[in-house]
Amino acid sequence: MMARILITEDDVAVRTFVSRALQLDGHDIVTAEDGEEALLTLESEGGCFDLLLTDVKMPIMDGIALTHRAARAWPNLPILIMTGYADQRERAIGLEKIVRNIVTKPFSLTDIRTAVSGALSDRIAA
Repeated sequence: MMARILITEDDVAVRTFVSRALQLDGHDIVTAEDGEEALLTLESEGGCFDLLLTDVKMPIMDGIALTHRAARAWPNLPILIMTGYADQRERAIGLEKIVRNIVTKPFSLTDIRTAVSGALSDRIAA
């Protein structure tokens, strides 16, 4: 099943790794470097994505703020969070009603592909 996924990650190496991994699964990938750019992309595309995959710790607008704004504007958009920071993971805990899963960095190719597949299959089942 091909999906349109918006990846928001300020670390170019992680963004490239995740993009390539998900493209291998046949997904259409759009990327953003921070939450503000992601929000502009969502607005310009009318929220037409199957999944928002976002890092937490980013400049300008972090993933938590992005998650809240995206969930308000597009309540049916599944959101998956990536974080390597325990304190950021704690901040993300309160988001369980709007976030499908939290993927802890460092993660493997299999980890991210499995998390994305799970979030997308949840959407189909809903």
